[in-house]
This record gives sequence, structure tokens and C-alpha cells, in this order.
Amino acid sequence: MTNDTDIPKPKDSHDLDYRWHLSQSDSEVICTELEFALMRCYEAFGRWQTECLASVSDARASGPENALMHIVRMNDRAKSIKELARLTNRDDIPNIQYSMRKLVAEGFVEKQGSGRTGVTYSATDKGRQVTDDYGAIRKRLLIEQIRSLPRFDTRLREAGHSLNILAGIYEEISRIAATHRR
Repeated sequence: MTNDTDIPKPKDSHDLDYRWHLSQSDSEVICTELEFALMRCYEAFGRWQTECLASVSDARASGPENALMHIVRMNDRAKSIKELARLTNRDDIPNIQYSMRKLVAEGFVEKQGSGRTGVTYSATDKGRQVTDDYGAIRKRLLIEQIRSLPRFDTRLREAGHSLNILAGIYEEISRIAATHRR
């Protein structure tokens, strides 16, 4: 027979060592934990986008390609590659162009114009149907989960605001790092 003292108890989070080569002080630990959470969240978000799209379409699209499709549909207004890059905070134009060719081939997006007049992309009827279906599943699965958590709307709003500020900081410090690269 065992008693409670023989059963290992989980350590309190304050007993865990969060320090590693990126974080020694408390503020460094906080920042590193956030960055680590962002990496995990980004990957989970990409998987979610892929699986949600797969549930409404036979298309094989990555999370970023799915995001581009929804951004093309945003405000039901055609968008150029330059606008798509700016709205997604990406600078990998050849990859965006490749993704757009895939979305055109799937019939979700159509290309208008030419190099001379300016190329834009807009959602097709099929693309609107797929994004509507995606939105319905997103609402049923994701939004219902969020609604079940107390005050989570407020927390998400604050997180979004904080992430936008952090994105600006990362942009600025990446320019500084590039400027002073050895």
C-alpha cells in the first residue's frame, strides 16, 4: 500500500528551469516563451487551415495559400501581388506568384490584366463557394470554441493588438540587423 508521500507530485511551474541560451533574465524568459508559443501557434494554425480547407474541397493547398485565397476574397475586390504581399507582410514575391498560379489552376481565383496593364486576382464563383464553406466550418469549430471561453474575445483583441505591435518591432529590428550584418 502506498501513501500520498510515495506518489510523485507535479512540480509547480516556478520550479521549472525556463532558462536556455536565449533567456537568462525574467524578461528574456517571457519573450522567449512568447516566441516559442508563436512558432507552435503558427504551425498549428497552418495545419488547421489545411485541414479546414480539405474538409470543404479536394484542393491541396498549404496554410499560406489558403490565407492568400481568403485575402483575395476580402472585400470582394481584386488584388495585385504587391497588395497580397503587403497584406500578408511577406516579401517572397516569387512564392506568392507560385501560390497564385496554384489557386488559379484549382479554379478558386482568376487572373485579370497583364504585365502592361497590371495583374490582379479575384475570387471565382468556385472560390467564393469554397471560402463560404470554409467560413461556415470555421464558425462551427473555431468560433464556437472561442465563445465557450470566458472573456476570450477581450483576450484575443488584446493579443491581436500586442502581436501587431510586436510585428512592427520585429520589422524594425530586422532592418537594423540587416544594416549591421557582418
